[in-house]
Amino acid sequence: MKQTEWILCPVCGSKTRSRIREDTILINYPLYCPKCRQERLIEVKNLHVTVVGNEWKNDI
Repeated sequence: MKQTEWILCPVCGSKTRSRIREDTILINYPLYCPKCRQERLIEVKNLHVTVVGNEWKNDI
């Protein structure tokens, strides 16, 4: 069975509603955090999450 992890918010560090597996590859994925209500573009490869740019959208 492949290892899975929750994606953590890069701003506040809380769990988001998205999960990734070892073989997951995401490019320019809009990650939304329900706690801090922010959306960030991320990239994921080999369970490593990287924030793309400094653009953010505040959804209040």
